[in-house]
Amino acid sequence: MALQYKIIPVTPFQQNCSLLWCDETLEAAVVDPGGDVARIQALIATTGVKLSKILLTHGHLDHVGGSAELAQAAGVPIIGPQHEDAFWIEGLAEQCRMFGFPQVAGFEPDQWLEEGDSVSLGKEHLDVLHTPGHTPGHIVFFSRSAQLAIVGDVLFAGSVGRTDFPRGNHQQLLDSIRLKLWPLGREVRFIPGHGPMSSFGEERDNNPFVADFAA
Repeated sequence: MALQYKIIPVTPFQQNCSLLWCDETLEAAVVDPGGDVARIQALIATTGVKLSKILLTHGHLDHVGGSAELAQAAGVPIIGPQHEDAFWIEGLAEQCRMFGFPQVAGFEPDQWLEEGDSVSLGKEHLDVLHTPGHTPGHIVFFSRSAQLAIVGDVLFAGSVGRTDFPRGNHQQLLDSIRLKLWPLGREVRFIPGHGPMSSFGEERDNNPFVADFAA
């Protein structure tokens, strides 16, 4: 029994949308369907899994833009992020104008998530960590069994998330990484919102923003 995943970059921002599933039950979730819904649906079909929910790390357009369309087509709930990101989701139309994206359908998540919550996926479980800084309601999903974290735009290979958007906070972001992510263990590999995967150990050693030598 193990958690499996595939990554599909979507939108002109090449945002890493993730398909996660339990390989025993084939129950699946899509994390951060920012757009290109037909491509996400094709990946679900070719993988042969059963989509049961959509999970969101935060409310930025390139992570949530396809949520309403995919949820309606598949008849599944939208879960996350933490409720402090409601203003981002309520402002989707303005985000589309700001970034020059076509307008997308608005939505309200079926469930907000909080620190300490857990999301089930067949026989797998994802722990929820509230990791503000990039946005105030940003969350990270962590699979203890797979030693895998889906970190949205908190942390990247060699970099960290922007904090110059409304209600961003750079010190909060650094605290989220050092106090919430590092204790999970150096071996943990992570899927960032953009770019290649890495591990917490690699970033603690080499990431100039949050490496141990920079503390």
